[in-house]
Amino acid sequence: MKIKSILIANRGEITMRIIRTARKMNIQSYVIKTVKEPNAWYLEEADHIIDFTECFSDIAEFLDIERIIYAAKENKIDSIHPGYGFLAENPHFAQRCKEEGIIFIGPSSEVIYQMGNKTVAKEYARKNNVPLLEGSKGNLKDAKEAIVMANKIGYPVILKAASGGGGRGMRVAEKESEVERMYNIASNEAAKAFNDPNMFIEKYVQEPRHVEFQILGDQHGNVVHLGERDCSIQRKHQKLLEESPSPALDPELRERMGKAAVNIAKGVGYYSAGTVEFLLDAKKEFYFMEMNTRIQVEHPVTEMVTGIDLIEQMILIAQGEKLAFKQKDIKLKGWAIEFRINAEDVQSGFSPSLGTIEKITWPEGDNIRVDTGVRDGSVITPYYDSMIAKLIIYGDTREKALQLSSQAIKKFWIKGTKTTLSFCRAVLQNKNFRKGKFNTSFLTNELKIHYHNAPDEEMLAAFFAVYDYVREVGDAEGKTLNVEKSKNITPWLLNKRLR
Repeated sequence: MKIKSILIANRGEITMRIIRTARKMNIQSYVIKTVKEPNAWYLEEADHIIDFTECFSDIAEFLDIERIIYAAKENKIDSIHPGYGFLAENPHFAQRCKEEGIIFIGPSSEVIYQMGNKTVAKEYARKNNVPLLEGSKGNLKDAKEAIVMANKIGYPVILKAASGGGGRGMRVAEKESEVERMYNIASNEAAKAFNDPNMFIEKYVQEPRHVEFQILGDQHGNVVHLGERDCSIQRKHQKLLEESPSPALDPELRERMGKAAVNIAKGVGYYSAGTVEFLLDAKKEFYFMEMNTRIQVEHPVTEMVTGIDLIEQMILIAQGEKLAFKQKDIKLKGWAIEFRINAEDVQSGFSPSLGTIEKITWPEGDNIRVDTGVRDGSVITPYYDSMIAKLIIYGDTREKALQLSSQAIKKFWIKGTKTTLSFCRAVLQNKNFRKGKFNTSFLTNELKIHYHNAPDEEMLAAFFAVYDYVREVGDAEGKTLNVEKSKNITPWLLNKRLR
């Protein structure tokens, strides 16, 4: 069945991203208006709006399965795309879509369940001879069993939630006396985040690289991988910067890891876009970590180096079409780097920074892509994640991509809330990062200061201060102090001149 309409059960930049591809494919897009973001930018970009502001529900809008299903049926919508987060990896949601005759743009509910549970996913990896870290083969019964397993494996160990992801429900224990406390903390966190307190344990690889492979599979048994992404720049197990390809892989290692990713996907009968994640140690040995059964935040870097629209492929696969290419047709060309621009105070441990975006300006160019769902006047609320935008830079080589990134990041400015732009600048200034020598301990080992002030920032800060002071004094004394004679001079105009 050819899809003619899509309800995007999400918000923000990923909704804007899906709308773009839907428009390209002449598919009508439907989005959800919420009381928490009644003026969201994506509402203006979609073809149709479904209003969820008038009917109260105890369940959050993007988690209310029955309400979303009802909206799709009432509006005679063919399909639903869940984006990432929210219900994207909820097997019950995928099943309800199937029961109601709505195409779920993603894998089957059975596969989401199997691969969403990390202990089950590891069993599939084991069956397909994919290397695994030593650890429990199933869920732990309790903290006492965790201690027994930890002593058997050897320290340090990591306790992980059987369900979920995003760095939640994970704790490292360096010694026996820490295991019970870390188990309880992680289990409680998992119960709140994923409604599943189950835990498993495995050997903790110190300072590995986090490398993931993008895969695509159709409903006819064909599966390919689209190369890897290096996601090692993280804080609290959450990604901050990604690139493709990885500076740590050579063609032989890429082939082995890619084959392992494809084998896991084929073994479980996977179709749609998905990601198989690995840990890569200093000896270039890799170990299966998990599989994400959805589109990833960092998917644009893969699109940049392959030229393949992943959202379009998800839609075509959901329609039942076969992949139009084979593994030998996939060529990685050039290099792409993605910077996550979050509304966070880097100097305060990446704590959320709420407020209104008074002004946002970003770079433009042939090798620059900005995915965002905000603009001037957008409000950063406490209800959703802190990501404002993604800056993706492409270059023929990594060196060229880094050069262009340094130029582009200087032209990205946000006024009204603190962001991770300063962190991105600090990373780009780091010599080892530029050499490709980094791992998941990068923040701890390499960045003593997690932010970087550009040369012009002190001048800009002084200008803002003087400009505001002059206006305030003028207002207080009933004078203009010549400020009004210079209306054409603003801090943002100065920004452009300084850049």
